Amino acid sequence: MAIIQDILKQYWGHESFRPGQEEIITSVLKEQDTLAILPTGGGKSVCFQVPALVMEGVCLVVSPLIALMKDQVENLRKRDISAAALHAGQPDRERDIILDNCVFGGVKFLYVSPERLQTDLFLERVKRMKVCLLAVDEAHCISQWGYDFRPSYLEIAKLREVLPHVPVIALTASATEVVKSDIQEKLKFKDPQVFQQSFARRNLSYSVLPTEDKEGRLREILQKMNGTAIVYVRNRRRTEELAQWLHKQGIKSAAYHAGLPHQTRTSAQNDWLLDRVRVIVATNAFGMGIDKPDVRLVVHLDLPDSLEAYYQEAGRAGRDGKYSYATVLLGPEDASLLLKKTEEAYPPVETLKRVYQALANFYQLATGSGAFQSFDFDIAEFSRTYQLSPVEVHFALKQLEAEGLLQLNEGFYSPSKVSFLLNNTQLYEFQILNENLEPVIKGLLRLYGGEMFQDFVKISEKGLAKHLNLPEATVKQQLQHLHQRKVLVYEPQHDGPQVQFMAPRFDAASLPIDQKQLALFRERALEKANAVVSFMQNTKQCRTRQILAYFGEEASQDCRICDYCLAQKKKKKLDENKLHMEARVLSHLKETPLHPKSIAMHFSSSEQTLLGGLLQEMLESGIVGYTPEGNLQRKER
Repeated sequence: MAIIQDILKQYWGHESFRPGQEEIITSVLKEQDTLAILPTGGGKSVCFQVPALVMEGVCLVVSPLIALMKDQVENLRKRDISAAALHAGQPDRERDIILDNCVFGGVKFLYVSPERLQTDLFLERVKRMKVCLLAVDEAHCISQWGYDFRPSYLEIAKLREVLPHVPVIALTASATEVVKSDIQEKLKFKDPQVFQQSFARRNLSYSVLPTEDKEGRLREILQKMNGTAIVYVRNRRRTEELAQWLHKQGIKSAAYHAGLPHQTRTSAQNDWLLDRVRVIVATNAFGMGIDKPDVRLVVHLDLPDSLEAYYQEAGRAGRDGKYSYATVLLGPEDASLLLKKTEEAYPPVETLKRVYQALANFYQLATGSGAFQSFDFDIAEFSRTYQLSPVEVHFALKQLEAEGLLQLNEGFYSPSKVSFLLNNTQLYEFQILNENLEPVIKGLLRLYGGEMFQDFVKISEKGLAKHLNLPEATVKQQLQHLHQRKVLVYEPQHDGPQVQFMAPRFDAASLPIDQKQLALFRERALEKANAVVSFMQNTKQCRTRQILAYFGEEASQDCRICDYCLAQKKKKKLDENKLHMEARVLSHLKETPLHPKSIAMHFSSSEQTLLGGLLQEMLESGIVGYTPEGNLQRKER
């Protein structure tokens, strides 16, 4: 199909598709419901973006992470492809403009957080859109058997009812057999086409190294190896401490986690992408949507919650096909610590109710109010106010999220934006009556143009203040004043977590929590944690074989490059060397008994390190024996 090749070349600059992509695209163009399971770095986005550019209409993309949505939208816009995103935290007017643009053909790709699918506003507008394709990214989130279940993903089935003739493509990097079946069932696939690349990464060497000195072992590995690296840790504070420590060891490093200011995160990420720093020390907030093909090493200093998460994070190494390493540094207490943390992640129902009530009080929400409202959330301030443990609050929010009551968006960044509510004539009349505000209005129009009458435009208060020769604080006050007087909508820069109520506020005492489901989630989380522990402690099987078996794939042979396979190769070579040396020992003893020192003279210094043990084995097995004079002699078998 020459047309899809042309699109790939025109927008992405590639001459050919990666393995599996063309078959998936062809299936989508035939309007078949398609499940695509491609490993991390396999190019999932191209599988829906290319066919959507062939088709007429807008492509709806359901995506779970705001940061990921924003990255994809920016990447498409850089390629001169119209794209927009709907998510929590946007003003109503901005959402309204985006939806109108989709209805009237101004947007090709609309990225939607799954929570938006539940709103009447979205459902009514989507009926008026010409939708050509529904793409569900991170599709494993729809399955309760998956490792990152999101209840709001279940709303996609309702969208299929509204768009009965629109094909669906579901994409994920990892899915067990039960999750694959669940995705197809929950998305109501008709005549499904399933495409799956092997989970085997033939250039990736998995290894688990037991150690009591993780930092020392990490430094040793980094000093022996070349190339860029990602080091994953569980704790935010630990990312900063470890990055600083590595820097002091002469290894250029940066820290990354969702709690850092946006500029700091962006700077760290860019420094690493551009090889200004070699190592990025991060929580699992780092990596999704980031394409750096030449990562040579991914190290886990703490155990991930599931093998799915481990596979995705480890798979960020070696996307260029060159030999790379995924290494876990396993401490003596790590297994028990993971199981303990998994238990802690499921607090009792009374704790969930207490945290929910505290949130309602914190934001002064009356019973029955607050549906789909978003609020800035400072976990430290909240925990301090209600004398709760931040860890307890975090896990309680995660469980309330799993119940579909709340949505926690961590590290959500949005630049300052402005859109005028008045038309040109009304704005001119306002300026005549409000001379003190005329400069800031004229400054906005001069710097950012008339697009603000139709859409939201990113602005810089600092740049505007410099242009007007005013203090930045004064400009912000004037923008707030114009916002209050409904001249414009001003959205100040946002950089931090937000919590969103997904349903009208309940009375905490009657909070609809499904205790059986919570118990089931806890049981499955423990199963996944135990699978991680089993993988880490299993030293008697090829690592790739273990991973493939977990995902329901049978390996035809061992990978030959993981720690188990390399140890087997080393043992085989050692055994061959010992057999060869044994034959030589017996050859020297053929004529006459010899003292061990005399035998050693016939071997090199490197061989002599093995010789003592070999002679002891030969004595124990009765191949040789001592004479009364203390010499060794051959024994008849």
